[in-house]
Amino acid sequence: MENKNNLLVKMENAGVYLNNKWLVKDVTLNIEKGKIITLIGPNGSGKTTTAKIALGLYKNISGKVEKYTKKIAYVPQKISIDWTLPIRVFDFMNLTSDLQNNETNEALEITGAKHLINNDLKSLSGGEFQRVLMARAIAKKPDLLVLDEPVQGVDFTGEIELYELIKKISETLKCGILLISHNLHVVMSKTDHVVCLNGHVCCSGTPISVANNKKYQELFGEDVSKILSIYEHKHDHKHGVDGSVEEN
Repeated sequence: MENKNNLLVKMENAGVYLNNKWLVKDVTLNIEKGKIITLIGPNGSGKTTTAKIALGLYKNISGKVEKYTKKIAYVPQKISIDWTLPIRVFDFMNLTSDLQNNETNEALEITGAKHLINNDLKSLSGGEFQRVLMARAIAKKPDLLVLDEPVQGVDFTGEIELYELIKKISETLKCGILLISHNLHVVMSKTDHVVCLNGHVCCSGTPISVANNKKYQELFGEDVSKILSIYEHKHDHKHGVDGSVEEN
């Protein structure tokens, strides 16, 4: 049941019809403070379009979208930077907004990137750069953070660390997060609600309920849902990537 006091965005049968085709249609979802909503689906399924609808970036949509906050931050899937320019992390943080030093430091501290503040952007690894991007997005403490494929170009271990960070941001700032991801296997333990798209909502619910849904399996294969079942039970131990039990 939704908590109206925590509601940030409410979408009802929302969609976009452009150039004589539906980019996505009939999407219904709620985004609340302190909750992580993950959009998954194949390429071209409407994940980024759905995020942009939630952000209010389309003027003409079908259905209904209600926003209850203006404090929104967005980390796009791709960002164009001239890597030949000598720009420090501190300067990059302040490119588009005038941050106080304490805001810059606190955001970098939360994302584990404070030690990089005087480093050149071009010297950062893929994971370090993603942490800086997230720091830049949360510096003004948004109510809603939208992350479009935030782990691209990062290895598997780095992916896990970044998803841990996303959960930490949600808990620390009490913000709602709308996350676009291709990898439900990694995000499931950090996600409150999953929406599987393929031009429309194929299925939605908890990660494990989506993984066991036949429509999800038709898109991603039954083997994926078998891997996900490893995480269905509550436990006080960790699993390796292959499902083996690791001691804490």
